[in-house]
Amino acid sequence: MIVDSTESLAAACESSIEVITIVIADDHPVVREGLAAIFECQKDIKLVGEATDGEEAVELCGRHLPDVLLLDLRMPRMDGLQVISKLTALRIGKPRVIVMTTYETEEDVRRAMNAGAKGYLVKGTAPEQIREAVRRVVSGEALVSPNIAAKLAQSKARPELSKRENEVLLYLANGRINKEISKILSISENTVKKHVTSILTKLDATGRTEAIRVAIKRGLIKPAH
Repeated sequence: MIVDSTESLAAACESSIEVITIVIADDHPVVREGLAAIFECQKDIKLVGEATDGEEAVELCGRHLPDVLLLDLRMPRMDGLQVISKLTALRIGKPRVIVMTTYETEEDVRRAMNAGAKGYLVKGTAPEQIREAVRRVVSGEALVSPNIAAKLAQSKARPELSKRENEVLLYLANGRINKEISKILSISENTVKKHVTSILTKLDATGRTEAIRVAIKRGLIKPAH
């Protein structure tokens, strides 16, 4: 009889545990399997879906209304930033998003957090830290590792390029001269020169080559392969 009472009490305690539901979104099967294994034996965390691309991530979140979405930034069909923006626009059932990626440039971090992510972890983070991150964002905390927080602070301290300046910067990185850029963007060559000057100032660069190098380091543009 005592055993039965103890078992009943244990069952009641288990049933009273508030379970955190999560969806994992990553286009690499090995990564998904690894993350799923991290939560397999957790009584308070339950995996309810795995997405292989951005569109599927949005669809699964709409279907399961998870508490947390573990999201890769680089995915087919819809990238991580687009997924965050889509989910942030929802009136109900918004999951707390934790970005998990191999990318940690200033711009990646800034864009993800500005879009509405509540956490930012680099792949390779210890399993116990990932589990703790899930629990903490559900409790209302925003969570980034110290090195990510430092990059975010650096990004916020620097002047941001305008949309047009980002466009000009991309063409500079592709080897275009001012005259070519002016034709492509249908603006005067003098306007292009002003944008280039502003880019150099904001990136604290002495010339175009240095500006491109700084932009790649900060994640404003991707290096050519």
